[in-house]
Amino acid sequence: MANTTTRGRGAGSPGRRSVTAAARAAARRTERAGLAAAEGREDDADDESGQRPPEQHAGPVLRVEDPSPAPEAPEPSEAPEEAGHASSGEARSGPSRGRRRGLVSAVLAVVVVAGLVAAAVLGWTYWDGRRTDAARVQALAAARKAAPVVLSYDHRRLDQNFAAALGHLTGSFRDEYRRTTKAVVAPTAKKYQGVVKATVVKPPGGGAPAASVVSASPDRAVVLLFVNQVTRSTQVTGDRVDLNRVRMTLTLTSGGWKVSAVDAL
Repeated sequence: MANTTTRGRGAGSPGRRSVTAAARAAARRTERAGLAAAEGREDDADDESGQRPPEQHAGPVLRVEDPSPAPEAPEPSEAPEEAGHASSGEARSGPSRGRRRGLVSAVLAVVVVAGLVAAAVLGWTYWDGRRTDAARVQALAAARKAAPVVLSYDHRRLDQNFAAALGHLTGSFRDEYRRTTKAVVAPTAKKYQGVVKATVVKPPGGGAPAASVVSASPDRAVVLLFVNQVTRSTQVTGDRVDLNRVRMTLTLTSGGWKVSAVDAL
């Protein structure tokens, strides 16, 4: 009997062992199914009684997605980047080019304005110089002509002499000359029968009278003259000669160059 048991376990054929294993697996599955059915009945009983199981686990959450396919992302391209670089470069170069143009325009405007100002200044300087040169010539000639008339008189023709002198004078000096000749010169000349003859000195060998322009502007000039005055009167014997230096100021008026001041130096 012992041998039979041992042989039945260890020396059985492969076919018998496979059947036995299959029977055991079937029995286990049947047992599991029964347990599952029993648990299902217990769960149903609990649901009918209104009691919830102590723990419930939520099932998986279902997500409803749009059945349409998602748009595919465009593949990166070098063209936009290059375009970006080009546009940024153009954007950078645009303001720079605009600033350069503005700077050049400003410089040109300054140069043009400076040129116009320089031309105006040069033109005015040239014109002023021409006028000053003309003033020198004209004032010098007027002084040479006016000096003998203003500084001379004859007691026999005082009214004519003073009237002629006033024609060479202007401004306040004209009024002063009229008052002085009327109040001082005329009475003295009549009393002593005075005669004064003035001449601008000329060089012994001939030439222009001794007069020169000290300063000049287009409308004003100062002339220095060497004047000889020969005086005759009842107060002196013979002729008295006075050698004078006279500074004469002349002003340009609507009637030409007129004497506005006379000073004896």
